Amino acid sequence: MTDMGPSGAPSLSEADFGRLADFFYRRTGILLTPGHRALVDRRVAERIAATGAASFTEYFALLRAGSGGAVESLINALTVNETYFFREEYQLRCLTASLVGQVTAGRAPGEAVRIWSMPCATGEEPYSLAIWLLEHWPEVDRYEVEIVGSDIDTRVLAAAEAGRYGERALMRLPRDLVRRYFVPEPDAGDGPHWRIIGELRESVRFTPCNLMDERAMAAQGRFDIVFCRNVLIYFDDASRRTAAGNLYDSLAPGGFICLGHTESMSRISPLFRVCRTADAIVYQRPEEDHA
Repeated sequence: MTDMGPSGAPSLSEADFGRLADFFYRRTGILLTPGHRALVDRRVAERIAATGAASFTEYFALLRAGSGGAVESLINALTVNETYFFREEYQLRCLTASLVGQVTAGRAPGEAVRIWSMPCATGEEPYSLAIWLLEHWPEVDRYEVEIVGSDIDTRVLAAAEAGRYGERALMRLPRDLVRRYFVPEPDAGDGPHWRIIGELRESVRFTPCNLMDERAMAAQGRFDIVFCRNVLIYFDDASRRTAAGNLYDSLAPGGFICLGHTESMSRISPLFRVCRTADAIVYQRPEEDHA
């Protein structure tokens, strides 16, 4: 039986919530706990209405069949994408003070340096990486720097490609950088917004990718530096181990991964070497591993 939640939207039964949570976990590695019930009830009710399904049972059948983009739309509805420019700036300092010098040691001018923001949400992180490198790495023009942003949520990838941001997203960005890399947008009734200049938008490539999908991760190729911040906290131990293995395989030997400040790869996987730099703790795929 379906009850009515506090907002007036239908609430899932305990059994239906369990079925949905299990399905979502298998697809994304993300656990939906009882603490997520209000959000899940509201968003699932919206998805049921959008698909025209007569009930949760009918909607769940659409999900299991993968019909009409139903799974993608559910993932888009239930994932969190809160971020802003220059978040956890100490890791950006680490990027130019320590990491890029190590990955380019012995490389000839013009060789590739690949950096991955995964998940990238609405693009603030990969664009922050591009701006930081331009401002703080004198060698940036000596190499073919490729920055890729990936996310499981296709809706946020479209926003990232558009590169349009409000005041909250820019709150940590120095005003001179806003003037240099952004153009004010005409007021569309949603408050002041700025758009990243075209040259910078073209310097970042965005692709859909699921951290739990080994084949999708492998299709991105190997990276020298991966930023995977503040996502593993939403996973359980089994999902974290799977994600860690996929991230390890995505790194070139000697490559580095940066996690969020509350996350520790040492508690998840023994594959990585802990590296303590002056600015941050990062994790390295050992150089001698040529698998």
